[in-house]
Amino acid sequence: MNNLGKKIVKSSLDAIKINLFVEKNELLKKVLDNINSNNEIKTLWKIMNIMAIDRLGMSDHGPTHFNIVANNGQRLIKILEKNNIPMSIVTDFGLTNDHAEVVVFLACIMHDLGISIHRDGHEGYSLFIARDMLKEILSFMPIEERMVVTSEILHAIISHRANGKPKTIEAGIMRIADAIDMGKGRSRITYKRGEVNIYSESDLAINNVEILEGNKKPIEIRIHMTNPAGVFQLDEIMTEKLVGSNLEKFVTITAYMMIGSSEQLYKEYSV
Repeated sequence: MNNLGKKIVKSSLDAIKINLFVEKNELLKKVLDNINSNNEIKTLWKIMNIMAIDRLGMSDHGPTHFNIVANNGQRLIKILEKNNIPMSIVTDFGLTNDHAEVVVFLACIMHDLGISIHRDGHEGYSLFIARDMLKEILSFMPIEERMVVTSEILHAIISHRANGKPKTIEAGIMRIADAIDMGKGRSRITYKRGEVNIYSESDLAINNVEILEGNKKPIEIRIHMTNPAGVFQLDEIMTEKLVGSNLEKFVTITAYMMIGSSEQLYKEYSV
């Protein structure tokens, strides 16, 4: 019986690409190009998925997850910028919103790198892996800018852990962007393994997630559910991710569910 795994080869890495709409942000465009040509981080993403899915029975922690989280982060920061919410790297260091978008993007795609070593304590492991990579990825920046951006990225990475307390808007964005990658696609792996629990049941109850411009607050995160089990995930997001994120006053979370023949508001969360 052949128990050999599939070897990671360059052709499989070349097929991996993070897709992100960068608009006129030349800094972000350069960073995105650097990431999409960097086989070191792509190889790590594949290693992480072996650890997460095959060894630990977790959901996807590879390029699909990071592509979703990066786009969530970009959508969140764009809405905040449109509403003139100042980014921390601007108010504290005199840099620009373009730099803030770079911080959010790189934190979104690097926050779980430590899973390549172990799930337990992965946030801490992610720091030294990311720091080494950032030297190359951000090498085009002046050293002063590079060190500020690197520090802000590392702060966002460590702040996504349980009970993490983000001190920047950018770190809060990354924390929320990661939390709202949920739904049927994330739970399908554990269901295939026969591991049915409240987390997989709740994930399966979520059809999709929208990030919208809100009415009461700048951002509305709208969750579309098929049944009330999805509320379990939302309660966790509120208590573990949104509260203490620095984004509470900017975000409302709503849950919509099919009731009869129409979709109706089922629950609303606001801090």
